[in-house]
Amino acid sequence: MILASLFFAFLAAALHVYIFTMESVTWTRPATWKRFGVGSQADAETTRPLAYNQGFYNLFLAIGALIGVGCVALGRDGSAPFVAGWTLVFSCCGSMLLAAAVLAVTGRKYLRAAATQGTTPLLAVVLGILALLMS
Repeated sequence: MILASLFFAFLAAALHVYIFTMESVTWTRPATWKRFGVGSQADAETTRPLAYNQGFYNLFLAIGALIGVGCVALGRDGSAPFVAGWTLVFSCCGSMLLAAAVLAVTGRKYLRAAATQGTTPLLAVVLGILALLMS
């Protein structure tokens, strides 16, 4: 179950790197801003600083989750890297999950994005907790 949790944490991190790319690198491309429901190129230019900043939040959560996955995978059960790794996985994936919950309650049109964004961190957290409880 540990491997399954780490797999979903890795997938959550990969998705958040992709979101970072869209928000911080390709935001003003029509394919990107249309995906986020921005109305026009002018609106994309206006919101670019906000999206750029938000993209880095996503990147930092992804980096934390990836470091956590590595620490758990390489650490011995109960070792400092193992404990630190789980702390990072739960913290970063928990933050991703809570952000998805906030997105879901923002409006019905965001439910699909929230489900996409929240499923892998949810699985990482639930499977991680189960794995630790069973060990």
